[in-house]
Amino acid sequence: MAPLLLVEAATLLSNTGNGVANVALPWLVLERTGSPTAAGVVAAATALPMLLSGLVSGTVVDLLGRRRTALVSDTLSAVSVAAIPVVDALLGLNLGWIVALAVLGAVFDPAGLTARETLLPAAAQAAGWRIERANGVHEAVWGLAFLIGPGVGGVLIAAIGPGSTLWVTATGFVLAVAMIAAVRLPGAGRPERPPSGLWRGTVEGLRFVWQDRLLRTIALLTMVLAALYLPVEGVLLPAWFVGRGEPARLGALLMAMSAGGVVGALASGVAGRLIRRHTLMVIALVVIGMALVGLATLPPFPAMIGFAVAIGLAYGPVNPLSNYAMQTRTPERLRGRVVGVMTSFAYAAGPAGYLLAGPLVEWLGLRTAFLVLAVALLVATLGAAPLPALRALDEPPRYPPAPPGGPTNRVEERVPLNGQYAPATRRDAPRVQGRVRVEQLWPPAPDRDAPVRG
Repeated sequence: MAPLLLVEAATLLSNTGNGVANVALPWLVLERTGSPTAAGVVAAATALPMLLSGLVSGTVVDLLGRRRTALVSDTLSAVSVAAIPVVDALLGLNLGWIVALAVLGAVFDPAGLTARETLLPAAAQAAGWRIERANGVHEAVWGLAFLIGPGVGGVLIAAIGPGSTLWVTATGFVLAVAMIAAVRLPGAGRPERPPSGLWRGTVEGLRFVWQDRLLRTIALLTMVLAALYLPVEGVLLPAWFVGRGEPARLGALLMAMSAGGVVGALASGVAGRLIRRHTLMVIALVVIGMALVGLATLPPFPAMIGFAVAIGLAYGPVNPLSNYAMQTRTPERLRGRVVGVMTSFAYAAGPAGYLLAGPLVEWLGLRTAFLVLAVALLVATLGAAPLPALRALDEPPRYPPAPPGGPTNRVEERVPLNGQYAPATRRDAPRVQGRVRVEQLWPPAPDRDAPVRG
């Protein structure tokens, strides 16, 4: 149980620091420049290196090892974030400094995120948890971090200013390093079968994701959601509350979204037993779009809180379901690369969304720009709901998660074959109509990656 607790504690601490920064950095830019476009430029400049580093982050994890990558990533992130208030005190910050230091900090985030997420199946195995339960808790911890972070950020901005508030972000990263340093898990060290190179390993991960219909669909859907939703938190809501001089309300609204996300993620494990995963994903997507349109009308603050909670509740199951798809459709040796590639798809859309949001606000006004993005997201989610590829969420796992170095397990299904039943070695083996499938779950055979079907 201890490794799972440590991984989740590191996730909580690291992302709490990021949650504080999500409030402090846009506020700092708007305070110094008064320009929503400048805030959009900083957000886009931060997202672009995350795209590039996110694309190769999974390969880095598979080359260096999961634990080591997480340690290095969070250490470098702590240093880069702490440099912002240091430079402010010594030289004074301008937009160029803010962009440069924000970019420096963003470069390291995807590798740390990928490393901690690839540790999750082994940590869940060590704790004796089902992977669906671990995914729900992991995403709930993620949401809890952004529930705590923005609230703390709003309070600290009002008390000590946005620059000094970034010390809290650096502290979160330092504490996360301490937690990961104590993790001991099979497969957390240097891998036995690393990629043959950074570029070749990344291409292998990209090819795997693109050839899998479900993973490809989730990756593209994630891009659309990120492009249309991230500017809401990074540009539109900060611009609205900065104009009204209400940093605490911005923090409270982001906390409400995160609170809904925590509950939604925790409930996803239970909901997944009551309804099909595909149905749960469709409901989540449609509710996200509808609730964001409600929020975009910028109603009175209590109503904004209600819409924010609804967005969080609906978004809660999306990431656990995406994680489940990655974990059960990817061989262990490729897991880091696939997680990194899937994450980079979200980062890919960020720069476009951020760069669009600022000029859109100055051209159309905040309310109209907000409605345009929200309606576009609703149209996208309604269009994604009937996609046949999402039904693959209910297919039997191709690669049931197991920790590296664990015992070799063989699964032989007991299914009808010419009117007879083949013997079964596991009652919980996935059933495939009309044939017997034998899977070597762990480790994969040296001459193949896919399960043998006969």
